[in-house]
Order: sequence, then structure tokens, then C-alpha cells
Amino acid sequence: MIQDDFLTANFNTRPGVFGRFCAVLLRLCGWRVLFVEPVVPKAVVIVYPHTSNWDFIVGILARYAVAAPIGFVGKDTLFRPPFGALFRRLGGIPVNRRQSTGFVEGLVEAFARNKSLYLAIAPEGTRARSDHWKSGFYRVALAAGVPLGLAFIDYSRREVGIDTWLALSGNEAEDMAGIRAYYAAKRGRWPGKAGDIRFR
Repeated sequence: MIQDDFLTANFNTRPGVFGRFCAVLLRLCGWRVLFVEPVVPKAVVIVYPHTSNWDFIVGILARYAVAAPIGFVGKDTLFRPPFGALFRRLGGIPVNRRQSTGFVEGLVEAFARNKSLYLAIAPEGTRARSDHWKSGFYRVALAAGVPLGLAFIDYSRREVGIDTWLALSGNEAEDMAGIRAYYAAKRGRWPGKAGDIRFR
């Protein structure tokens, strides 16, 4: 079950000392952060492609660099000692993926409870090659009535960020076609591991 410890901040804060340090570190490593703030207080954010453990590090640095209060969903095994407390501190929300029920319902309830909530999900569900995406993010966004942020970590251009917020139509074929078009030129650290942008 999903624990009730979500980020509820907004985008009105400026990066602090640590955030500015993260921005400098990314620049020194050759990364550019592209970020467009959402105009609504709640959104689901998908992160693609996800092919390497480095994605988490680059993504967290970028999040602090722009002071974006975005939490993330992760498998519950990541939140065990010794690093569980750190992942929670970074905005992580553990989910038991061994259970086939309750994921979507739990997140929809979380959006209803919170005045402000931005939650990132990796739709591939794994760093290994997958022939489809998990549809949970889509069902959550539709049921909660919130837009979808398209986050990316593009190693071919050394760019990371979110520059598009998409209002889903509910027409799955059309929505997925738009998402595929957006990510067509984005490349992960290991392009061969990037999952096919389609549902099962």
C-alpha cells in the first residue's frame, strides 16, 4: 500500500544554496536543464527514457536546481535500510509492485487529499528493456483529472527537464501517439534498453 507522506509544496520557491550547487554541478558535467513550470497545482509526471541508475542522480540534481517539488514513486525494496530514509527524504513514495491492486486507487486518493501534488513515475517500470509501458500513470492522471508532465533525460543532447505539460483527452491511441512523437528524439544512456512507448 502507498504511504501517506507526499510532497505538497508549490513552485513559488527559488533554489537555495544546495539547489544552486546542483545547477553548477550539472553545468560542469555538461548538462543543461530545461524547465517550464506547470500552471496547475497538481500533475502526474512521467520520466522517459529510464535506462540507467545515473538517471536518478541526474534527475534529482535537476529537481533541486529548479526547486521543483516533485515526488517520485519507487519500488518498496528501495526504501529498506540503509538508504530508505534518504529516498524518503528525497521525496520518494514506496509502492509494493508485487500487489496487482490498489496502486491507481491509492494515488488518485492522494491527489484528492492534497491541495498541491506533483508525482513522478517511470512508465517502463524497470531499467531493463521492456516491450511496453505500464498504464498506471495514464489511469491515475485521467481519474484524478490532472495533466501529464513529460520529463526527460536526454543523453544525446545532455539535456534534462520538463518542458511540456499535456492535457490527456482520454483517447488512448491519440494520447499515446502524441507522447511517442514527443519522445522520438530523446535518447537514454543505453538507447537499446528504452522501452516501447505503448501499453500491453
